[in-house]
Amino acid sequence: MSNDRKPDFSNVQSGASTTPGGGSGTGAGSGTLAGARPDFSNVSSGADSVPTAQGGPGSIGARSYTIEQGDTLSSIAQRVYGKASHWRRIFEANRDAIDNPDRIFPGQVITLPELEQDGEGKGPPPASA
Repeated sequence: MSNDRKPDFSNVQSGASTTPGGGSGTGAGSGTLAGARPDFSNVSSGADSVPTAQGGPGSIGARSYTIEQGDTLSSIAQRVYGKASHWRRIFEANRDAIDNPDRIFPGQVITLPELEQDGEGKGPPPASA
């Protein structure tokens, strides 16, 4: 014999509460805070668009960077170091990954060498020809 009965879910209840720990809110068992404004006083956030420099005061630390659509080595150098002319330092530091400085592609991960603020590089020495 087969059991053709369907499950009975008539006693299942659902609800949501904005009160931590299932505490009571206003309203008749609604679990909501009718008319109450949310309290965001304990919310904190933070972001740093430039990672903390490694290597002492006045230096910009070496780090990796993922090429995005529209990037050029000079635009990356301008954004990261403040001078587009530092594109050569990026290229030299990534000779193993970049054959032609005009041919970089989105998704490619490169290393941005450490530079002193006066522009003197501390990255790897240029590859010998």
